[in-house]
Amino acid sequence: MLHLTVGRVGFLLSRRAVVGLTNSGARMSSHSHHEVSDQVDMSQPMYWDRLDTPLPDRAWIDVLDSKDKSLKQKEKGPWTALSKEEKIALYRLKFNHTYPEMKKPSHEWKTVIGGMFIFFGITGLVVFWQGHYVYPPQPHTFGEEWQAKQVQRMLDMRVNPIEGFSAKWDYKNKQWK
Repeated sequence: MLHLTVGRVGFLLSRRAVVGLTNSGARMSSHSHHEVSDQVDMSQPMYWDRLDTPLPDRAWIDVLDSKDKSLKQKEKGPWTALSKEEKIALYRLKFNHTYPEMKKPSHEWKTVIGGMFIFFGITGLVVFWQGHYVYPPQPHTFGEEWQAKQVQRMLDMRVNPIEGFSAKWDYKNKQWK
């Protein structure tokens, strides 16, 4: 049962009243740190680095400073006049990563394999614990002595003598065919 003190109830009610009266009431109630998360408008062109789509919808840098604007103006002229550093700077305005940078292997596989080992280890411990503490002991019919007696009983009864169990037993030599 939940018991609230009078002071706690008063605090919660006063906080709700303050939240309801402010402009950012929804923000305050959804975020305890008074931070507002940005919403992404998926209908607008977005930038991404992917090997299968070499040209993203928009450039990597949208807002250009004066240096970048002068470089963009210089881009409209002959490209032979551009230096190697300027060409690289123009590329970096449009793209964040090059293909070799995108193809560079990450070490995420180590985290995935480690997580799998942890999962398998915990699962193994749970199975071991269940086998030791939860499940009852094996019945006596699982023992080798009981199973040998059961096989002999089935042979004596000549169970399924045409194509089955008894058909594979040689009754004269007392051994399997």
